[in-house]
Amino acid sequence: MELNSNQIAELLPHRYPFALVDRITDFEPGKWAKGIKCVSVNELFFCGHFPQEHVMPGVLILEAMAQVGAVAILSCPENKGKIVLFGGVKNARFKRRVIPGDVLEMECELTKQKGPVGIGVCKAVVNGETACSAELTFVIEEGTK
Repeated sequence: MELNSNQIAELLPHRYPFALVDRITDFEPGKWAKGIKCVSVNELFFCGHFPQEHVMPGVLILEAMAQVGAVAILSCPENKGKIVLFGGVKNARFKRRVIPGDVLEMECELTKQKGPVGIGVCKAVVNGETACSAELTFVIEEGTK
C-alpha cells in the first residue's frame, strides 16, 4: 500500500515546514512502514544549517523516521484521530550526511507496545548507504480533532 502527501496529512498533524515525509511507499498497519523524503535545497532549515554547506540536521532525520513510524501506528483503525508523540531516542547513529538532492528512504518496524507506549526500530538510507539508525519510543495520545 502506498500513501501520497495528502493521505499522509489525513493521518499526521504535521504541516509545512514540519511535514517531513513525502510519500509512504509501503506499510502494514500496526507493524511497519516505509517512506521517502526528497531533500530539496529549498528546505527552510538550510537557511541556517549551514548556509555555506547544506546538511540536513540529524534531529530532523530522526523526526522524519518518527513520522514514518507514526503512520504505521495511526493507520490502525483503533488509533484513528489520535496523535503520536516522541517518547525517546536510543542508540541513534549518524553514518553519512544528507544533502540537497538526496532521497532519504526510511523504514520503521514497530517491535513492542505496552498500552499507549511503543518502540520502533528505524533506519534511513541514501543510495543504499545508511544515513541514520535509531530506536524510537512512541506515545499514543488522544487527538484534538
